[in-house]
Amino acid sequence: MNVMLVLLAIAGAAIVVVVLVLMYGVGIYNQLVTLRDRVDNAFSQIEVQLKRRHDLIPNLVEIAKGYMAHERDTLEAVIKARNQAVSGLQGASANAGDHTAMMAMAAAEKGLSGSLGRMFALAESYPDLKANQNMMQLTEELTSTENKISFARQGYNDSVTSYNIYRKLFPQLLVAGMTGHTNDRDLLEFDSEAIKDAPKVSFG
Repeated sequence: MNVMLVLLAIAGAAIVVVVLVLMYGVGIYNQLVTLRDRVDNAFSQIEVQLKRRHDLIPNLVEIAKGYMAHERDTLEAVIKARNQAVSGLQGASANAGDHTAMMAMAAAEKGLSGSLGRMFALAESYPDLKANQNMMQLTEELTSTENKISFARQGYNDSVTSYNIYRKLFPQLLVAGMTGHTNDRDLLEFDSEAIKDAPKVSFG
């Protein structure tokens, strides 16, 4: 009888331990999901601002065409770079956790920033264009958008860092490995002409 009670006590304790471990594992999983969702939400904020950036550019180029007739190659390069950036963003939006898609988006945005920078540098030689009210308004909107992109990018990178660190800690890494949270999310880091260093578009 005493042996039976001991066995029941051991079994009961084992069940309690298993339940506690499962509950702890569920808590870790829920936190992983929460952190990953924060990363996705932060990326959606970047997406909104990049779309705004992409939408502004055709209008800028259209106005510039009326003044920069001899700069056709430069203007066409801006539109081409803009279209590549749109495509890159679409790819990253569909595969936000994919390293290749995120790096392709970053490269496309870098190319767009470089093309915009060249266009605005040439625009300095066209006083009438600089004085155009529509051009001034659009460049102000673009500058504001670039600032918002930079801010959103910082928020995204903070979220990514929190997720990546949590995922690698013990025992979180055990739960992460069993539930599909197996890869780091990419920080959005860019070179000198990338989003964080927006082109100087103010005509002051």
